[in-house]
Amino acid sequence: MLLVLIALFAVAGIAPFIFRLLGRSTFYVLSAVPALAFVWLLANFSSFTQADQAASAGGPNAPPSELYSWIGPLNVHLDFRMDALSAVLCLLVLGVGALVLFYCARYFKNEDPHTGAFGAQLLAFAASMFGLVTADDMILLFIFWELTTILSFLLIGFNRTRMSARRSALTALIVTTFGGLTMLAGIIMLGTAAGTYRISEIMAMAPELSALGTYIDVAIALLLIGAISKSALVPFHFWLPGAMAAPTPVSAYLHAAAMVKAGVYLIARLSPGFNETAFWQPMLLWLGLATMLIGGWRALKQHDLKLLLAYGTVSQLGFMILVLGVGTPNATLAALAMMLAHGFFKATLFLVVGIIDHKSGTRDLHQLSGLYKSAPLLFVISAIAVASMAGVPPLFGFVAKESVYEALLENAADNGAVGVFLLIGVVAGAVLTFAYSARFLWGGFANKTGLKKTAFPRVPLLFLTPLLVLSAATVVFAWIPHVLEDLIAPFVGLLPAAQTPIHLGLWHGLSPALGLSILTMALGAAIFLAREKVFVFQSKVPAVFDAERDYKHMVGGLDNLAIWLTGRTQRGSLSFYLIVIMIVALVVPVVAMLWLDTPIPGNFIAYDHPAQLVIGLIMILGAVGAVQANRRFLAVLMVSVTGYGMAAIFALQGAPDLAVTQLLVETIVLVAFVLALRALPVELWAKNPTGHRLGRALIGIGFGAAMVLIAATAMASRVAEPISLAYPELAYVGGAGKNIVNVTLVDMRAWDTFGEITVLAAAATGVASLIFVRGRGDTRLRASEVPRGSVDHGSEAIGINGKSRAGLAMARTFALSKSDSWLVAGHTLAPERRSITFEVVTRLLFHTILLSSVYLLLAGHNTPGGGFAGGLLAGLALTIRYLAGGRVELAEATPVSPGTLMGAGLGLAALSAAAPLLFGAQMFASAAIEFTLPVFGEHKFVTSTVFDIGVYLVVVGLVIDVLRSLGSEIDERSEGRSPTDMHDLVTGADTGVGR
Repeated sequence: MLLVLIALFAVAGIAPFIFRLLGRSTFYVLSAVPALAFVWLLANFSSFTQADQAASAGGPNAPPSELYSWIGPLNVHLDFRMDALSAVLCLLVLGVGALVLFYCARYFKNEDPHTGAFGAQLLAFAASMFGLVTADDMILLFIFWELTTILSFLLIGFNRTRMSARRSALTALIVTTFGGLTMLAGIIMLGTAAGTYRISEIMAMAPELSALGTYIDVAIALLLIGAISKSALVPFHFWLPGAMAAPTPVSAYLHAAAMVKAGVYLIARLSPGFNETAFWQPMLLWLGLATMLIGGWRALKQHDLKLLLAYGTVSQLGFMILVLGVGTPNATLAALAMMLAHGFFKATLFLVVGIIDHKSGTRDLHQLSGLYKSAPLLFVISAIAVASMAGVPPLFGFVAKESVYEALLENAADNGAVGVFLLIGVVAGAVLTFAYSARFLWGGFANKTGLKKTAFPRVPLLFLTPLLVLSAATVVFAWIPHVLEDLIAPFVGLLPAAQTPIHLGLWHGLSPALGLSILTMALGAAIFLAREKVFVFQSKVPAVFDAERDYKHMVGGLDNLAIWLTGRTQRGSLSFYLIVIMIVALVVPVVAMLWLDTPIPGNFIAYDHPAQLVIGLIMILGAVGAVQANRRFLAVLMVSVTGYGMAAIFALQGAPDLAVTQLLVETIVLVAFVLALRALPVELWAKNPTGHRLGRALIGIGFGAAMVLIAATAMASRVAEPISLAYPELAYVGGAGKNIVNVTLVDMRAWDTFGEITVLAAAATGVASLIFVRGRGDTRLRASEVPRGSVDHGSEAIGINGKSRAGLAMARTFALSKSDSWLVAGHTLAPERRSITFEVVTRLLFHTILLSSVYLLLAGHNTPGGGFAGGLLAGLALTIRYLAGGRVELAEATPVSPGTLMGAGLGLAALSAAAPLLFGAQMFASAAIEFTLPVFGEHKFVTSTVFDIGVYLVVVGLVIDVLRSLGSEIDERSEGRSPTDMHDLVTGADTGVGR
């Protein structure tokens, strides 16, 4: 089973590539995969039913056919089990799936967009349904359940340019996801009570679990909510007609044969053990009956053939679930027979509608006329399917409906008035089914008075092949129904034996069930013949219950509530957000400390060294200065004082690695702030603040004091030895390094570091996306292509270096001379922006700093440093070069784009994580390789250094991205030229018009 599942998903994964080669003929290839799986299913069918036969004979339920360990601590496994019920569902999932994919090869055209994605999603849906009905673990079943939800969302919204398709897809997603999450709560409750999530074991324990009473009743009710939402029962029925915005093959497969049957399958799966729980019959019988009647009533009003079938599907899903809700063996046999019959005729009819729409361009029965002559074979196929849906003999739909009537007659005899009421309701629903079935056939194929014959090209036989196969099944199994009964019987045997078992058959003599069938056809025919009067009557009857309207009102109410909350919380004021965060972070811990018995530290140490006191006072002055500053630049500098002070404290506390990293981070952050400030006003406040400065100060001081107290209290509450005591030995013995910090980052806690560098890459991408509105700016600008002195013009009077007019003239003379520059692109910078001293110093220091960064990278495993610190130092080198030579100099210094660097770094880190698996070790496991080199002597290389190199590349890429986003791009915009203008300037096409 797992191999079948993998094959389906694997082919779905490569389907878009096959479409590039074969076009729409790829659907034939895709259809072959479920077709082969269908053949495998038939060849092994008898072996799949042995577990049910053993259980029905009094033996234990067989274990899963295939079991693979997955999440052991959570008791979640990859368990698959194919019994009779799963096999019957797989007949529909694989058989109808193969036929629908085959049909798609003629339904779509080669020029239709996105057919590759459509084929992949449809086959992946078949795989998900196969996994759902074979899963023997409830968590695994839920995963496949949600996969079908996601894939149905994508398939319903396939016509993404249409608002109706997107809205319908979203509605289906919201409704079925709500049901799925509700079902998940029931799964967890049931699995917790049983001590296992394995379905076969839960069903074997059902009598003991049912004895738990209300707890299990609620768990089963939550599971049923998930089932009825998936199968579109009232009040969730409205999503299914809306889903008709999907292409017709999707409707034929998902909404007739597969997805909507998931709820029916889950109810049938639970029925042998839990059909006597408190909420089982009240939910399934009455919701099923309401759905059957509402769906049939609304189907009579539709003039779109596809919507008529959709409401008919809603009605018959209620029909099936109602019969399953009865819970007797005869009812279960009848419901599963009806499920198979429905899959045969309803899939056929949806495919018929697809051909009608494809060939005539309309599905409106008021515009179609005379198709029974234009497409006689299509008419015959439709007549067979419609007659089966209406329950007309001698077709399998009639056989299944007869068995339902017999089961409900038995239930009426046993349950009195309630059983009789259900029987009357089902007969009324069947009457409506006959009427809308006749309306479909008449509307699609009959001659209409006043309408000219609809033009209808010849339908290729290949297009009709799937319909012929399904119609043949409807006819053939009516004459040999015992074949399907034998498939269903092993599962039905799990229920208590029926006193008078029924059997599927075309003729049972003159029975009450036959009388009900005749009455159904007669009343249905009468309603159809009086269709005009019925339609007028329907138009006058108000819609007392409209779930779709209520759903829209609820969603609209949620939108309004979200707008109201957003308007009162998202004010666009950073200070307001900070105040809210600080108040919550201050109040909650303090209340907890006062409420609970919290140990208070009794011995506070102000400082270990007088230098700490001095540094602390400087940091306080910096914080106060930041608050009092009236210019943004000054405020940033004061904030940086606190950061540099923290680096000094780290150094005094004997943490040089942290001190170096903090120093480098603070410097990079300072540069980023300064670059960003160029796009903001100089003054910190355009006008006076809103006030309450004292209150804000108290909140800030209180927050800081609370954090200090919490940290001290946490340290005072320690009752066990800190795990950090073992770090030195772990670092040296396990990680082969002396630098505990670096070994922790790249070895012991490598997963954390990998997550952090992933976040860094995502953050850099976010910054770039905010700045580069036309593209990421990875195109390299060469210094040789830029005119001298054309970059970053400043003031004519005083430049940023404070040059006087005379100094500025001298700088211009130097810049425009033919003398070589100290930097590659120094000559491109505007004269007023140049500093020859800065250029010379940069030329002398740049390579030294880069080499130092490489040293920090390679030596960091044993001495202060590492990939993060080395990457930051390399970024500082590039920052200096940018500040000295401008954006063109930065482009020359970074020939590789930051995206490439970050991607390479993440890839290298991932490779270093996965490589140990090839040698039988765990992910991120490291090894020390010792070797001797001539002259250099003995050396030891730790493989975690490869991971550190990945960190180095990500950090360098991050710094370059920040420099390009907040530096180069803002420079370019300040020059009044967009990238398009710069291209024009370089190529000589510049018009001189600034943008």
